[in-house]
Amino acid sequence: MYTPAAYLEERPEVIRRAMRAWSFATLVSTGTDGPVATHLPMLVDERPDAPPRLVTHMARNNEQWRHFIGGETPALAIFQGPHAFISPSWYEDRMTFPTWNYAAIHGIGRPRLVEAPEEILAVLRRTVALWDTPLGGPWSFAAMPDELILPRLERIVAIDMPLDRVEAKFKLNQDKTAADRAGVIAALDASDDPGAHAMAAMLRAFESEGTNAPGGMTLSGR
Repeated sequence: MYTPAAYLEERPEVIRRAMRAWSFATLVSTGTDGPVATHLPMLVDERPDAPPRLVTHMARNNEQWRHFIGGETPALAIFQGPHAFISPSWYEDRMTFPTWNYAAIHGIGRPRLVEAPEEILAVLRRTVALWDTPLGGPWSFAAMPDELILPRLERIVAIDMPLDRVEAKFKLNQDKTAADRAGVIAALDASDDPGAHAMAAMLRAFESEGTNAPGGMTLSGR
């Protein structure tokens, strides 16, 4: 990913927190018919002294999983954070041009297939525990009978993707003055767009902490 030095985020703890917060990612790979992308919830597993690994699942009817037979095909996982259009009207110095602020993380690795039913089931249980259990609703995965679970496992492939490298870019008007950034924050706060508010939060944290601060990502801490 093209990333000027001013926009580069390198702190592992910030990157991993962001990946968990923006965990509905896009998995991209290339087969004989060209590139394919699937949008998937990602579990982010820590690895000591190494980039994290991603764990997810997709429908067996989705032909993309066949790219990963043998575990040698490279793939790209894209995590998209807040983004917003930025107008020069919001700057103190307006002799410039519009831009787009955004935060994104790319994870590159070689996915491996997980096809054993008990391992697929473990992935599904982890997925439910992360996203459904905290809601506190009456539904429970544990209460689902085998006659409903087992046929579903046959229709799913799980994927384990150890990452070889991770690239993070947080473009937050670092090339502008504090006064210009203050104008951007005020305009984004005044917007009706929730995405603009999320970007304002990132910019505000940048201003308060002088860095691409994790608090600016409105992270859940998962």
